[in-house]
Amino acid sequence: MMILRNSASSPFVRKVRVVADLLGFSGEITLRDTATTSPDAAFLQDNPLGKIPALTTEEGDTIIDSRVIVEYLDIRAGGGRIIPTEPKQRIAALTLQALADGTTEAALLIVYEGRYRPAEMAVQSWLDLQAGKMQRGLARLEQTLAVPDGPVHVGHVAAACALGYQDLRFEGRWRKAYPKLVAWLAAFEARVPAFASA
Repeated sequence: MMILRNSASSPFVRKVRVVADLLGFSGEITLRDTATTSPDAAFLQDNPLGKIPALTTEEGDTIIDSRVIVEYLDIRAGGGRIIPTEPKQRIAALTLQALADGTTEAALLIVYEGRYRPAEMAVQSWLDLQAGKMQRGLARLEQTLAVPDGPVHVGHVAAACALGYQDLRFEGRWRKAYPKLVAWLAAFEARVPAFASA
């Protein structure tokens, strides 16, 4: 069995879990809840950054970062299943993943600023910078993301997880401004039932 270091609220863990389901690996992965604020010593020995997700393979190797884990799972599934192999499609899928992940990272930094820094020490210019990235990312997704009529790829999964994190941490406020994304996410959820449970 593979072991996935897990947190129920992590959008990046969610991305890996959805991909694992799409590739047929859900039954081969054990979830291990991990608190990144106080990770255990064994986890830090395998993963010195102490970040999740981290996947331990059956051979005992630890793979870190959702993008690398997803690529590992795709290769293990035979390649080209979730990350296209045709160059133009591959770059488009990976670019969409980077946009979605960057939007999520900006949202995470806003959440962390509120969680770990006292309100009187908040740096508004930093919050504004991250909010701008997040809003521009959502706007670009709204402009360019069409309902996928071909196979679901890693960019679609990353975009869905970015929107799910917006729902979780920002009470779904994005939905009023981005109606095409609302429709896109509904279509994605219908195509990928694992998204609701990941």
